[in-house]
Amino acid sequence: MNRTVTVGLDGSPESRAAAEWAAREAALCGLPLKIVHVWEPVPEPVAQAPLLGGETRQHWTDEVPREAAEGLRLRHPGLEVVTDRLTGNPAHALTEAADSAELTVLGSRGFGGIAGFMTGSVSLAVLAHAERPVVLVRAGEQATDEHKPDPAGVPSEAAPFRPVVLGLDLGTPDETLLGFAFGAAARRGAPLRVVHAWSEPPTSFYRFYGDAELAEELTRGQAKALTELLRSWRQKFPDVQVIEASRCGSAAQVLVDTSREASLVVVGRRVRTSPLGAHIGHVTHAVLHHVLAPVAVVPHV
Repeated sequence: MNRTVTVGLDGSPESRAAAEWAAREAALCGLPLKIVHVWEPVPEPVAQAPLLGGETRQHWTDEVPREAAEGLRLRHPGLEVVTDRLTGNPAHALTEAADSAELTVLGSRGFGGIAGFMTGSVSLAVLAHAERPVVLVRAGEQATDEHKPDPAGVPSEAAPFRPVVLGLDLGTPDETLLGFAFGAAARRGAPLRVVHAWSEPPTSFYRFYGDAELAEELTRGQAKALTELLRSWRQKFPDVQVIEASRCGSAAQVLVDTSREASLVVVGRRVRTSPLGAHIGHVTHAVLHHVLAPVAVVPHV
C-alpha cells in the first residue's frame, strides 16, 4: 500500500476545504499528499454542448488539480504533493483510491453536474465501502477552527488543538479504531475525549423502588469498564491526556453533544455484508449530519 493522504478534488468549496485539511494532516503524519480528480464520462451529445466542450473538460481534468497542487505546495512548504486523474464511476474510483491510501479525505457536500462527483451519495458510498479510514470535511473549514482561541480570544493556529473526540462502543472496542484516535490526538498534542453512551435500565420506566441505586451501580460499572479498557492505551500513549465520558442516553445524541468543541471526531464502522449491502450506521449518520468538525470514519471488524 502506498502511504499517502489522499483527497478527492472536484473544484467545489467542500473539496477545496478537504484539500487544505488533507494537506495539514499529511504534514502532521509526515506523508505525501495525493490529489485525485475523477472524470465521469458523459454521453457524446452532452459532451458536445457548449458548457461541456473539449476546452472545458480539459480545464477541469488538468488545470484544476494542477492549480490546486501548486497552491498547496506554496502554503505548505516541504509537503510532497502529487496528482492523479481517474476516469470512471466516481464512487468506485474513489473507493479504490481510498483502499490504497493511508487516509482519504472528502468534502462532505458538493454540487451535481460537472462540478461535483462529491455529492452526498458518492461520499456515503465511499464511506460505506472503503477499507481504510475516510475523513469528511465541510466547506468553510479553517485551520484555526481546530485550535482553541489564543489568550486574547483571537483564533490562532499557534494555540493548542481542541480535543479529539472518539465515540466508542464497549461491545466492539476495536484496536484499529482506538489506535487511529490515539494517534490523531498524539500528532496534535491534543486531549482525547473518549465518549461511551449506554442505555437506561428498563425498570426505570416503572420507577420501582431501588431504581436510583440500580442506576448508580450501572453508572459506576460502565465508567469502570471504560477505564479498564483504556488502561493499556494510556500506557502506549503516555503523553496523551485522556478524558473519559461515560453517559447514559442515546449514543448519537451523547456523541453529538460532546463533539461541539472538537478538532476531529472519530467514529467506527463495522465491516459486514448483508442482503441490503454495506451501511455506516445511525450513530455515524447523526455525527455526519450534526457535527461541524471534520469526522473520521474508521472501518473495523
